[in-house]
Formats: sequence, structure tokens, C-alpha cells
Amino acid sequence: MSLQQTLKDLFEASLTPSPTVILFGLAFCLLAPILLHFLYSTATPYTTLPSVLLLGPPGAGKTTLTTLFERGPQQSSSSSSPVAKTHTSQVPSSVELSVNSDDPSTSYKTNLDDEGATAKKFLLVDTPGHPKLRAQSIAHLTSAEPTIKSSLVSDGGAKSKIKAVVFMVDAAALADGDALPSTAEYLYDILLRLQKRFHSRNGSRAPASMPVLVAANKLDLFTALPAALVKSNLEAELGRIRVARSKGLLDSGVGQDELAANEEGDWLGGDGSEKFSFAQMMEFDVDIDVIGGSVIGDGPGAEKWWKWIGERV
Repeated sequence: MSLQQTLKDLFEASLTPSPTVILFGLAFCLLAPILLHFLYSTATPYTTLPSVLLLGPPGAGKTTLTTLFERGPQQSSSSSSPVAKTHTSQVPSSVELSVNSDDPSTSYKTNLDDEGATAKKFLLVDTPGHPKLRAQSIAHLTSAEPTIKSSLVSDGGAKSKIKAVVFMVDAAALADGDALPSTAEYLYDILLRLQKRFHSRNGSRAPASMPVLVAANKLDLFTALPAALVKSNLEAELGRIRVARSKGLLDSGVGQDELAANEEGDWLGGDGSEKFSFAQMMEFDVDIDVIGGSVIGDGPGAEKWWKWIGERV
């Protein structure tokens, strides 16, 4: 029997009503979509965008900044209406943003499509600032290659690589001193986690550097500290915290040998001096910048923060 005759017989059989033909047709209709989905998903793996982790105490302006970058200004230059109101975050949230890959200094207000610019997308992940929820946010910085499960990532196994950390503070609240200790404690835990991440490297290969921006917000207020004072005040308080924690270990009965062994992991900074400075964190590939700005009001705005982020994603 020729091949042509065989194909003809099969075609005629497929057109003849029978239980076998019906079952085969149903199986094909059910299995074909599943097979096509499997082939498509394996041929085009899902890739996630890089992310910037936004941390800070409650009331610092994290969610307001996220809203500003996502929607742009909520007012014209001649309008005095405030930006959209926000509420205290209870769970992390993500927004997808785009920077000009050729010129990171391009304003977040610019429509990159209208300008014909090449857009580079990333995720800005806003985290809760409540003390009881901070540990969950800091935990993302543990591994040598920090990642986070973004709310925008639909694939259950996909995670976004953290490229930078923005720690937002209320520069006006820091002026009265009451907010300084708790703010510095939070920052201490973040920097210590990044320092331990450096020590957890495998072999001689160090983990990728992690830039940190301390965004001093609310400089539009008369009572706000300038960025230079925010920096010096935080450094001084961080120095007091690490000395107090070291003294607490001694008071608890930990011996000098045990303290020295533990110091590498719990002493923030590398030179062992009582005076702490952000420059000491460079030893652990943590580059810290302190930049002032304001999310709302007539202050310096958020353009410098946007440029800093754009240069690092």
C-alpha cells in the first residue's frame, strides 16, 4: 500500500463517526492548550526587573515618594493642591518605573515615549516602617545576591534582584532629637545586615556592592535639618549605638575573647574606633550618600533622588 493511499484511508477514517475518533478529538482539544503553554513558557522564560528597596521609619514619606514617582506631580506649578493622600503601609508594595538609560538625570516628570528616549524599567518596592514589620524588610538583604518577591511579579518562583537601598528619613523630625535614636537604630540594623552579607561571601569572590541613599526628606520645612547635619547626627548616633551594644555584651558576662570573635559580625564599621562615619562602610562595599530633598512643598524636590536611583539601576 502506497503512502498516499495510507494517508487517504486515515483521512477518511477521521471523518467517519466512531467512539475512537470522538475520544481522540476530545483528548486533542484538552491537551493541545496545555502542551502549547508548556512549550511557550519553557521557550521564553520569565525575567524580572531589577528593584530598589525603599526603607525608613513611619511618616518619613516613603509611600508619598512612591506615589510621586509613579503618577508624577499631582499639581501644576501654579497650583497649591497637595499630592494624593497616603496611609501607613502594612505590606510591601511595588511600582514599575522607567528611567532614561542614556541620561539618568532626566526628570521623572518627563514622558520618555514622547521624547523618544530609551527607557530602562525597574521596580520601586515600598516597605512598611512600623518597628514590628521592619525585620521582614531587612531580611531581604541577607543573601550575597539580595532579592525580593515583588507584588508585581506574577510568577510565584520569580524574584527581583535588589540593586540599591533608599533609606528615607524625616529631616524635620530629626531636628528635635526624639526621633533620632529610633531612626538610627533602624539604619544600624540595615547597615549591619549589609556588612554581614559581605562576610557571608563564598570563597574569594565578594558580593556585588550595595549602594545606599539616605534621603533626607521634608527640607521644605523651616525646622528641617540640612543634609549635612542629618549625616553628622546619624553618624554620631550610630557610633553611640555600636558602643552601647558592645558594652551590653560585656555587661551580660560575655568575655573579651568571645566579644572579639563576635565583633566582626556585630560591630558596625571596620576600624574599631568609637567615632563612626559612613565612609567606614566602604570596606564592606556599602557606598552611602546623604542627599536632601522634599516630596511635597516648595523645597528642593525629588529630582536628586531620582537621578541617584537612575544611575544605579
